Amino acid sequence: MRRVLYILAIGIMCAACNKVDRNAHLAYPEAFKVEQTDDYFGMQVADPYRWMEDDNAPEVAEWVKAQNKVTEEYLSRIPYRDKLKKRLTELVGYEKQLAPFVKNGKIYSYRNNGLQNQNVLYVQDSPDAPARVLLDPNTLSADGTVALTGVYVSNNGKYMAYTVSRSGSDWTEIYVMDLQTGQPLEDHITWAKFTGASWRGDGFYYSAYPAPKEGEERSGKNTHHLVYYHKIGDPQEKDELAFRNYYDPQRFYQGEVDASESYMFVYESGGGNGNRLFFRDLHHPDPTFEVIAYDDAYEYTVYEMQGDYFYVYTNYGAPMGKIMRGNVSDPRIQKWEELIPEGKDAISAVRFVEGRIAVTYSRDASDHVEFFDIDGNHLYELELPTFGSVDISGDFREKGTWYSFASFTFPSTVYSLDVATGKSEKYFAPTIDFNPEDFVCEEVFFKSKDGTRIPMFLTYKKGLQKDGNNPVYLYGYGGFNISITPSFSVYRIPFLESGGIYASVCLRGGSEYGEEWHLQGTLMQKQNVFDDCIAAAEYLIDEGWSNPSRMCLSGASNGGLLVGAVINQRPDLFAVALPAVGVMDMLRYHRFTIGWNWASDYGTSADGPEMFSYLYAYSPLHNIRNDGTPYPAVLVTTADHDDRVVPAHSFKYAATLQASDTGDRVKLIQIETDAGHGSGKPLSKTLQEQADSWSFTMWNMGLKY
Repeated sequence: MRRVLYILAIGIMCAACNKVDRNAHLAYPEAFKVEQTDDYFGMQVADPYRWMEDDNAPEVAEWVKAQNKVTEEYLSRIPYRDKLKKRLTELVGYEKQLAPFVKNGKIYSYRNNGLQNQNVLYVQDSPDAPARVLLDPNTLSADGTVALTGVYVSNNGKYMAYTVSRSGSDWTEIYVMDLQTGQPLEDHITWAKFTGASWRGDGFYYSAYPAPKEGEERSGKNTHHLVYYHKIGDPQEKDELAFRNYYDPQRFYQGEVDASESYMFVYESGGGNGNRLFFRDLHHPDPTFEVIAYDDAYEYTVYEMQGDYFYVYTNYGAPMGKIMRGNVSDPRIQKWEELIPEGKDAISAVRFVEGRIAVTYSRDASDHVEFFDIDGNHLYELELPTFGSVDISGDFREKGTWYSFASFTFPSTVYSLDVATGKSEKYFAPTIDFNPEDFVCEEVFFKSKDGTRIPMFLTYKKGLQKDGNNPVYLYGYGGFNISITPSFSVYRIPFLESGGIYASVCLRGGSEYGEEWHLQGTLMQKQNVFDDCIAAAEYLIDEGWSNPSRMCLSGASNGGLLVGAVINQRPDLFAVALPAVGVMDMLRYHRFTIGWNWASDYGTSADGPEMFSYLYAYSPLHNIRNDGTPYPAVLVTTADHDDRVVPAHSFKYAATLQASDTGDRVKLIQIETDAGHGSGKPLSKTLQEQADSWSFTMWNMGLKY
């Protein structure tokens, strides 16, 4: 009882401190309201900030400018903001290298000297040859906002197609380099999206949309995704339409050709939780594709072809996943044979390297890699330093395999692997101003509201005591079959050095325990995700790790939705909330760009009265309290070029939050310019963003730095 009273006293003192020192006389820019009401199955729902959905409107631009000014003025008053940014800059300024990959005997790798905005692509002619710069995306823009998002070397070794994104947009442009001269060609593809380049001869397949209407580039609904074939030297308007489906314009299509350039597979996704799979023999003049796996409730991914056989990962009939083998003579799923059966752990990745199959399994949200021969016979398990995440790089036909390994206290390190023996050697290890031996990482388990066992990783400084007053940064996602596995980030170090605990919780909706775990956090079971997160916070408090005055909840995208929903339901658990690029309007999300694609996880307000009612009950925008209930200090973040989760979500949410009576703690929004959903963001912007969010968090927890 004494400890409970102590925690309560700390919370009262901290709240009083916040009220006096952190929120005094903060005036938010006024957001006008319009008379807009929508009818959902007889229920009238007001949407007074509908005007914010027009990202080209001058009144939106003025509101954004005014909000950024208020936020900057607030952040500038945090006494250690600049000091924190300096420390983060020192930490991040180390040499980095990703795991290399091999194509046509040449070794390619991404490297960064420390403070470059974008990673640079290098190439070596052999393992012993010096590495030379092949493509430096930092030269493509003065401010680093043009990102290199993929490279695709032709099978004949003559060309390299590469994709770029501008200002963080999902829109992709494709360029081509002549690898003999190192010079760019005139080929240029625009309005491509969610695509790579799959080579066949002196050309490649890619996916694109029709050019959007002027003014709708970043918010208009994306429909009619098509697969084209581009021949080197031709203008884009001459590209051949290789695949389309007429029955539903709201689907994604990606075409892939095998290494022999004999067969083509097309993936259709966006309907269910998986994809449909189409097949075509390119030797045959008939351009018709055969549907070989039709049920898009399941995943089917072709990873390799050997002779007449193709090798497929699927969770059809196997929630944990399995590897199967099909024959091109009759490629239908009914004829596939099981090669590596479903196990007790979920398959999270598959890689075919040097004649073998590397299968990564998720075991309590940590990666374990097993190697098999081409007939599915088990060879060995890869020995790893601790629990963590693995990314294997290699090719079935090429010599040379590497993998990167990282964990919460283990910086991402690259190893070379002798696939025949399973022995690893350190290939590249970063030098960071950080001693892992000073910190502890442990995995704990707790029960959610319905009794489900949930894993969570805790990272903290050695010697930390369970005194009920430790600062905690709780991060979660919980959706779209995405696992949250152990990772390393220098941006967490100042918080850990200051006595903080970084807590990463593995919520339902992800893929940590296979497809059933995913489905338990979707549609009309989405509340499970929020319950899991709430239970994580309660566990940290009940076990004496922390108390509500020292708790922060953070998440991005679907994780931003998580933050918004959870603080509406349990605002008493947190002192700080950081919803980033979040899906906040659950009634209208499907009307913008590719939002319709999320319906398999969320359902939509158009699906019927029951689904509408369920969405309305947790939608962050529609459930903000207005009765004086104290909310955490909130910093909403979004970006003007986010064309995945359009910024109107965050605009409307922040405006509603600021207009509601939710206590004295600040409710701010920060809108980044020339940035998108997060991918490809230049280091300069990331550094400032991290300094701002961490200083906001620590300041509103009453921490010193």
